Amino acid sequence: MPTFFNAPPNRGRRSLLKGAAIGAALTTPLRAALSQSTFPSQPIRVIVPFGPGGLADISMRLIGQKLGERLGHPIIVENRPGAGGVVAATSTLGAPKDGHTLILFTNGTAIGKSLFSLKYDPEKDFTPISTLAYFDLILLTKKDGPIADLPALLAAGKTRRLTLGTINPGSTQNLSGELFKSVARLNADLVPYKSTSEVLSALMRGDVDVAFESYAALKGAVDAGQVAVIAATGPTRSSWLPKVPTVREAGLPGYEVTGWNALYAPAGVPDTVVQTLNRHMREVLAMPDVRQRLLDLGTDPKPSTPGELAEVFRRDTQKWAAVIRQAGIKPQ
Repeated sequence: MPTFFNAPPNRGRRSLLKGAAIGAALTTPLRAALSQSTFPSQPIRVIVPFGPGGLADISMRLIGQKLGERLGHPIIVENRPGAGGVVAATSTLGAPKDGHTLILFTNGTAIGKSLFSLKYDPEKDFTPISTLAYFDLILLTKKDGPIADLPALLAAGKTRRLTLGTINPGSTQNLSGELFKSVARLNADLVPYKSTSEVLSALMRGDVDVAFESYAALKGAVDAGQVAVIAATGPTRSSWLPKVPTVREAGLPGYEVTGWNALYAPAGVPDTVVQTLNRHMREVLAMPDVRQRLLDLGTDPKPSTPGELAEVFRRDTQKWAAVIRQAGIKPQ
């Protein structure tokens, strides 16, 4: 008759517990790896810190449609405007860190780091994925007005006090005006308005000498010849306004402003998810139809690595912090 060995009761119980613990330890990373390998497993939300219809919203919806097709799950754009992007950022940080909730950052987010007293750090609490597109601002004057080009504007600034129209204080447009005033050493006042339409009306009435805005925001008025574009703020001439010189070309070599939009995730999202999203973003932004539509909006489609985007954010944060200090703007 065979002999069976019966372990003491305590030893058997300890062995069972130890085995269960080892099993749990092994299955935890297995579950995590499985969830990452099947990403995405549901629709992806992209929270946009602006209302519908703007450049950031339109471009994200365009890219999101193609991105969703490649990932096999729809991209849902959720507009959460207000409070300098705080509402959108807080909502994103409160979601599970699995890559199914993302956020659109802009160069305005880098500005906001110095402009607002935030309870979070955009660089430490979020993970960069990729840039979407870059865009310039343009300097506009009244059609057939007394200022025909940038040299004329700089000359007028030596004889009288100029008025520079922009949207709300703290915006990229507004701070671009502050930077212009500083670099050009102009005797000028910035006049902020609540909306782009109000800026356009003020410019056409002659209430301001020059306005700072994106081409996308005033494309209709520019293309219709209602206003004159005298310079662009980027490093080189744009393909959508090739005859318009840069501010540097036109006589102010120390001035440059480039806006951008980019996709971010909350910090803690697995690196495999970030790399998956980055790869598909690159593929979408290489599509000829997507590129053309973004160019038509007055933007330059350009993806990046997460590391390159982190460097862009760091550089812009430092640049605009200096502008804000020099302008004497106190954090809100």
